[in-house]
Amino acid sequence: MYLGIDLGTSGVKLLLLDETQAVIATADAAVPQHRPRPTWSEQHPADWLAAVEAAVPQLRAQAPAAWARVRGIGLSGHMHGAVVLGAQGQVLRPAILWNDGRASAECAALEQAVPAARQVTGNLAMPGFTAPKLLWLRTHEPAVFGQIRTVLLPKDWLRLQLTGDAVSDMSDASGTLWLDVARRDWSDTLLAACGLARAQMPRLAEGSEATGVLLPEVAARWGLPPGVVVAAGAGDNAASAVGVGARQAGQGFVSLGTSGVVFRVADRFAPATERAVHAFAHALPGRWHQMSVMLSAASAFGWLARITGRAEAQLSSAVQGMDLKRHAQAPVFLPYLSGERTPHNNAAATGVFLGLRAEHDAADMACAVMEGVGFGLMDGLQAMQAAAGEGGASATAPLALVGGGARSDAWAQLLASGLGCPLERPEGAHAAAALGAARLAAMACGGDEALWCQSLPAEARFAPQPAQQALLQERHARFQALYPALLPHF
Repeated sequence: MYLGIDLGTSGVKLLLLDETQAVIATADAAVPQHRPRPTWSEQHPADWLAAVEAAVPQLRAQAPAAWARVRGIGLSGHMHGAVVLGAQGQVLRPAILWNDGRASAECAALEQAVPAARQVTGNLAMPGFTAPKLLWLRTHEPAVFGQIRTVLLPKDWLRLQLTGDAVSDMSDASGTLWLDVARRDWSDTLLAACGLARAQMPRLAEGSEATGVLLPEVAARWGLPPGVVVAAGAGDNAASAVGVGARQAGQGFVSLGTSGVVFRVADRFAPATERAVHAFAHALPGRWHQMSVMLSAASAFGWLARITGRAEAQLSSAVQGMDLKRHAQAPVFLPYLSGERTPHNNAAATGVFLGLRAEHDAADMACAVMEGVGFGLMDGLQAMQAAAGEGGASATAPLALVGGGARSDAWAQLLASGLGCPLERPEGAHAAAALGAARLAAMACGGDEALWCQSLPAEARFAPQPAQQALLQERHARFQALYPALLPHF
């Protein structure tokens, strides 16, 4: 048995996987998010551990016999978060998250200090990445910065609590702007530009490597045997790729999680920074990936559900029953509720509804939000397609569809038509990252990659529909014209 722990922005998901790769049980627990100031986004690391400790008894109660046979644990988590620890391992301040936009000025400073930064890291310096956050701390919270002895990513702080080991994997470390991504090693030059040194970084490992064992007191508290192996694991998107079996060049997925992602595996390091496409190390040895990222996806739909007082399933059902004539009259939505990365790299961008009229209702707004997120993903895919002509990953093969938003058939169909690409929703698509973490745990216990990283069977398939595709292409042109028109007003 193998346990996958996925630390998401809104909560943790635990998944128990058996030797036949059947999912035995899952459990969830919420994690609060704090926005103390505009553009800020923080969480307390203690809340992550509390959520895991709350989910463990749920999972254990569902399958007590299977739980007692757990051999390995894999970790997945949201990337880029800055957890800063003092000399005694204490958390010095709340973690600054991936969707925090306070460090825009520090991005420019970092690239000025290290002109080769984009070539080394494969990425533009963006406020969400870890390195600009530490530069911000050095300027604005010098007393905290002076106490820092260790910097960890969110899932790796959990690992420290579970094993006592400070380790990160290549995929998650790629999102710090401190990793030489081609060499899969820390860059001393980039660390020094942030006032840091290699000694303050965790040890690096490939995602399928064993990095330690569960502490005896944790194993006893959880009712697990001694010696349970903990794998290096992966950042959430690389873990999702392992979960859906994306291990070879060209394979990939679209994710409708809190953020929105288009992900494709590459067999070499292929940066495309001029289009704000990310180039990261994969969680599997000897592979990399390209990725476009938008900061608000399923979270935008959840936001609409909250402010309208409607259930997300109710809103999705209303969109499912909408004909193209009504869709054509819906407002246009810019989904930049937390700023944006690909292709705009603008933390100051905001959400916008254009064309609201008195006759519009919650269903029309839900259609607009689904469509706006889809358009953001289309922009990202177009950036990746352009990069493919320069050695990047191809963007023509079918993609898996994962994340909480993947449950919506209406949204899945809209995306297939908009992207012009067949989408396959695998079984258990909403838990792909946790499944990938469990698969990495199996590999860390000696499992063969080809066996444990197979593609999942498709629960549903969605092909582009010509009439819907034509409507979306027309409306996408309007969507794309909005951003430059509104840019001076953000």
